[in-house]
Amino acid sequence: MMHPLPHRLVWPLLATALVVSWSSGFVGIRYASENADVMLVLFWRTLMSGLVLLPFALMVGPRIGAGALVQQMAFGVAMMFLYLGGFALAVGQRVPTGLVALISDLVPLAIAALSQPVLGHRLTSRQWTGTALGVAGVLIVSLNSLSLGSAPAWAYMVTIASMMVFALATVLQKRMGTIDMPIHQSLCIQCLTASIFFAACAGWNGGLMPPLDGRFEFGIAWLVLFSTFFCYGVYYVSLRLHSAAQVSSVIYLSPPVTMLWAWLLFGEPLSWAMVLGLAVTLFGVWLTSSRGTASRGEAGLRPVGQPAD
Repeated sequence: MMHPLPHRLVWPLLATALVVSWSSGFVGIRYASENADVMLVLFWRTLMSGLVLLPFALMVGPRIGAGALVQQMAFGVAMMFLYLGGFALAVGQRVPTGLVALISDLVPLAIAALSQPVLGHRLTSRQWTGTALGVAGVLIVSLNSLSLGSAPAWAYMVTIASMMVFALATVLQKRMGTIDMPIHQSLCIQCLTASIFFAACAGWNGGLMPPLDGRFEFGIAWLVLFSTFFCYGVYYVSLRLHSAAQVSSVIYLSPPVTMLWAWLLFGEPLSWAMVLGLAVTLFGVWLTSSRGTASRGEAGLRPVGQPAD
């Protein structure tokens, strides 16, 4: 069953909402982690998100079967615990933050590479050109903050593995059709599952009690409402309506938009490299996402034999 084609204005609105909310995590993390371990921040972020959604997940929507529950728990481990926790671990092991951010923002490249073998979606030469420009824009923006650092070799591998896990989980959700579960139910299961693992990590690092200083609470509220509910909600809605490669391409805009957040809220300086990188990235995203570049039948593709909602 093919999803109906969305109105032509829906994608620009979704793309804008996605890139703004995707880059917003920086703000919440900056506030919440000022006097707290990052694993503690991630524990409270996922726990509060899951608990807020729990009554709605139980009372609104179809009954959740055991198979669907297990699938969403697995995606919670992959797309939240391994993805977010892997980057936090890498930073804790002294992998330079700029390098971690650069690798995390290469998720669209990994999704583009995985779309053909996993989904059977062949990207056009125009899409590959747009992807290459997106990578170039990210490199330009990140150039001043890049360094190799002196972290152990395995920490760099963890950073790359975290990015690849998120990309693989994204295309597998499209392939398996689990993306069609109501978003509040899937997000609830994923958050609560991830919170269990983050609780173990935070407990190992010193305990689960949060600092009561106001900034932590504000940071968690920001992460729950904006960087989790809004961001993941927009991400999953976009994946239902559009191809994985098209949706992920806007993530290339995350570094310059993150720098805009930092400039607006924390007074951090802007640079001409950011402006140039933003321009290059915007052109790349336009090439990847513009009308007519997607492979035929790519958006909304459902595996043969998979039931409709």
